[in-house]
Amino acid sequence: MASPRLSKSRLMAGIQCPKQLWWRVHEPAAPELVPDEAQEHVFARGRRVGEVARSYVPGGVLIDLPHTETAARVAATAKALADGAPALYEASFLEDGVFVSVDILERRRGGFVLVEVKSTTSVKQEHYPDVAIQLHVLRQAGLDVPRAEVMHLNRECRHPDLSTLFVRAPVTTQLRPWLREIPARIPELERMLAGSVPAVGTGAHCTTPYDCPFHDRCWPPLPPHHVSTLYRLGSARSEALVAQGIETLLRLPVGFEAAGPAQRQIRSVRSGAIVVEPGLRRALTRLKPPFAYLDFETVGLPIPVWPGCAPYDAVPVQMSCHVETGNGLVHHAWLAEGPGDPRPAIAAALVEACAGARTILAYNASFERRCIALVAGAVPEQAAALRALDDRIHDLLPVVRDHVYHPAFGGSFSLKSVLPALVPGLGYDDLEIQEGGAASDALEVLLFDADSLGAERQAALRADLLRYCERDTLGLARLHTRLREIAAGPTASKLGPT
Repeated sequence: MASPRLSKSRLMAGIQCPKQLWWRVHEPAAPELVPDEAQEHVFARGRRVGEVARSYVPGGVLIDLPHTETAARVAATAKALADGAPALYEASFLEDGVFVSVDILERRRGGFVLVEVKSTTSVKQEHYPDVAIQLHVLRQAGLDVPRAEVMHLNRECRHPDLSTLFVRAPVTTQLRPWLREIPARIPELERMLAGSVPAVGTGAHCTTPYDCPFHDRCWPPLPPHHVSTLYRLGSARSEALVAQGIETLLRLPVGFEAAGPAQRQIRSVRSGAIVVEPGLRRALTRLKPPFAYLDFETVGLPIPVWPGCAPYDAVPVQMSCHVETGNGLVHHAWLAEGPGDPRPAIAAALVEACAGARTILAYNASFERRCIALVAGAVPEQAAALRALDDRIHDLLPVVRDHVYHPAFGGSFSLKSVLPALVPGLGYDDLEIQEGGAASDALEVLLFDADSLGAERQAALRADLLRYCERDTLGLARLHTRLREIAAGPTASKLGPT
């Protein structure tokens, strides 16, 4: 049996964009298709959730063969079905030129139930064609499959009672439009694959429902200060401006309507200078010393392991805090070791680090508040002290967003954009870990799969994580200092080009 050119994932790609499918089939070794560490982490999570889901439909037969062995997988599936297996995991079928593997195929008195396992916490629109492709192939194979379900994680579930970890949502009715469309799409895409790369324009399909790995092949680099970078403009207005021949902020008409931060952005880009509103000094004087600068890193496990936690609860497992003293900044750091519940220890470290601070500054402080609330709920003996910390937290993000714009922000008020623009030389480019998503992935590996790393790699990863989290709070302290300097300095019109 020759390997089919179409699989469920490839057919999904073709439905999103035929050109993407053409490249996937004709350039399977393309560098864009090599998963990076973040993608590998997502895949590993999905596999783990799929494995756990099988225990909720017990007694099944796993088709445990490499996915490249198409014929062997199909034959093993046929045998398991003939033997009367009550359920199959990774059951494989090849019909109508399409190969699929079904997460769970459950035998019922009235036929089979197709169960697609997702690591999301709800059914998504993009799940429907995914399940419909499988259902089409199974029915083409002659199976009686009257029902299809998406088995997703349940946000209401709380550890240690994982009996309600999954929700099985029926989706058969929602698949009907796709079941009518798919039989025609398959030969259409096969004909496309027999020709040269198709001409497909760019548009929303390049990122919906998934980011296309070949995005950069179709989209030329954007010019500096492209209209799409205008703060909260929205894709529809951005596309409308480009259609009118207005590609950059410099080409916007005088009087263009935009919110306050966006207006500052336009003024800043046109002048090539930092723009500072007079209210900055007043906003900063509301913050009373002594100051602490706080940041957490979290893990959000799909399958909770600590009491009271739900799927994807963002549990803080690392903390950095810089505190202003008469002798300068003092740094406090804490990073969990191993898979044990980190909340009692991080609560104690946090209360101790912030004890002398009148004002605790964070960036996008709602995140820090959620972390503190989650820890307080799990550590009642520290709850009062943690609530007292929450009352002292203030957010530097709105201070920047509502009063300052630098042309290098690029339409973003994230710390990763603001810090190197306002405090040159203090960015993240020199670090091994440079953003929060990578930190969260690394923490999950370090805490729950450390044995796969080896002692040397574990030590290096801990050091990288400590440096990254420390940079966030050191950067926050330096940013606060820079804002105070700007507020005490000349007006925006006198600051000149940057």
